[in-house]
This record gives sequence, structure tokens and C-alpha cells, in this order.
Amino acid sequence: MTKRGFASDNNAGIHPAILEAIAKVNEGHAVGYGDDPVTRQAVERFKQEFGDDIEVFFTFNGTGANVLSLASLTQSFNSIICADTAHIQVDECGAPEKLTGCKLITVPNRLGKIHPDDIKAHLHGFGFEHHAQPGVISISQVTELGTIYTVDEIKAIADLAHQHGLFVHLDGARIANAAAALNRPFRSFTRDAGVDVLSFGGTKNGMMMGEAVIFFNAEQATMTKYIRKQSMQLFSKMRFISAQFLAYFDDQLWKKNAEHANRMARLLEQEIAKVEGVTLTQKTQANGVFAIVPPAIIEPLQEQYFFYIWDESRSEVRWMTSFDTTEEDIYGFVNALKSLL
Repeated sequence: MTKRGFASDNNAGIHPAILEAIAKVNEGHAVGYGDDPVTRQAVERFKQEFGDDIEVFFTFNGTGANVLSLASLTQSFNSIICADTAHIQVDECGAPEKLTGCKLITVPNRLGKIHPDDIKAHLHGFGFEHHAQPGVISISQVTELGTIYTVDEIKAIADLAHQHGLFVHLDGARIANAAAALNRPFRSFTRDAGVDVLSFGGTKNGMMMGEAVIFFNAEQATMTKYIRKQSMQLFSKMRFISAQFLAYFDDQLWKKNAEHANRMARLLEQEIAKVEGVTLTQKTQANGVFAIVPPAIIEPLQEQYFFYIWDESRSEVRWMTSFDTTEEDIYGFVNALKSLL
């Protein structure tokens, strides 16, 4: 339990302020399923970020948030277009396809991103009953390769989607890291850039659990409460998720956590760049560092600092930092790497 590593920001603990917020609402009774004052306050806090006319639904986890978002936007005859590296494609065990009935269409990524020119190849067959009808374009911010879409890149995708009658979903599991790196408010690269539905994550940035699905057009959320219940994402003691978001936004805790994680990743990148025998595969933009290392050292290095292999075929690994990563962690890891080399 005390071993530290760089496998995932999911492996980090819970920020003390979040734990304190949970404890504070653990007194007395409150009406369940979200009809409580803490949840209403949390929804109002999201409205301060994104606008008064949004609809907010809390879920247990990121997969639940993504599925709820996509299921609210589609019928089972639709297709969902995403990057071939997208979390909904690679890491959700087919949940989006099983629970929406939709076909996932993958687009080859370029440094984790997809681009309008590549998406256009899949925008056909409209009105043809033998073809899955394109319904949603889903993008991740931060991407699975640790890269970040610019505002203009998201706008270009949204414009293309809306020209063809599609919706845009943004998987924001690491949205705080993106906002911190871009130094922009959440709204600027989501709602204002043309995103229709957002999965807003907090678990990877110091929360215990819980994500939020945010609809920027209430008409798209008319059936969402039923879908959430059927998807087993309706938490009875909702105040314990809601209280976390209140603490998360208070005094910009989300930003402090994300900025620290990003800063630790840049430090790791800087130190790794000095090590002969290791090749960084791309520039670090958020809190992930990707590198190619000699295969022989991976296992002994993992025994000291656990992390995941990203692409075994070329010995590429992924190192993730989090809100509680320390400089001591970074230098200790780099020294262990040097010793093995």
C-alpha cells in the first residue's frame, strides 16, 4: 500500500480536502438519489462554470459517464466515431457498444488526436437503411497519448459534426490537466468550442470517486435520468459524490492538483531526456510521459516503481504523474532507471 509508482493517476490517494468534504456531509440524514441540498449546490457550481441552462448528472465512474453520455445521444442504429486509441474503444470492455447498441468506428490517431480530414471518410451512408447512421464524434481531452486538443482543433471537429447532424462528446477524464495546461476555463474548449456533451472527470485528479455528465442542450437529456438508472449509475447517497465536487472547485483545488501533476510530468520528461538509452516518444503536454526503454530493464524497474507498458511491440512505456507525486519520486525513479541501464 505504501509503494509509489507511475502507473496511473488512478493509483494515487484521495486529496485530504476531498476526504474532509465527505466527512462533513456524513452527519444526520439526507434525501437520497440527488434530492439533497449538497447535490443542488454542486449542480449550481457546475452552472457557474458552464452556464445556467446546462443539465448535470453524477455517475460513479468514467466508463459510466461515457456510456451515459453516448446512450443519451444515440439510437442503437447509430455509429460513434472515435480515435483508435480512445478509452471507449480500448479500455471499456465493450461497454459503450453493449449498452448503447451502437457501432464504434475508429479513426487512426495522430499523436492521440483525430482530425476532420480523417473523420470525413466515415461520414457517409446517411439515410441508407443498410448502413449504421453516424451519430456522434467522441474525442478525449487529454488524449490517451497525453496530448491536448487546441480550442481551434475542437471547433473544427464540432463544425464538421454539426454540418452533418452529428453530436460531439468529449471524454474529460483528465479535463483538469488539459485546462491547467491550456490555461483556459473549462467552458472555452468544451461548450464554447461546440461540444454537446461532456464527461467531466475528477477521480484521476484527487477525488475518491464520481464523475459528472454535462449536457449543454437540455433537449438532449430528456431521457438521461432513466438511462442512468438502467445503467446502474444512479448513486443513492448522492451527497457523497456532490460534496467532493464542491471541495474540488473550492479555491480551485482542481487546478492546483492538475498543475502539480503536469509540473511533475515535465520534470520527469526533463530528467529522462538526460538519460542515454531512453527515447522520449513525444512532447509531454499534460501528466503523461511516454518513452521507449530497453526491454530487459522494464520488469526490474517495475519492481521498484510500478508502471505500465504502452506498446510492447516497440518497448514503449507510459509514466503517469498525479497530484501527490513528489520531486523525490521523480529523482528516485530516474536514479533507479540509470542504475539498471
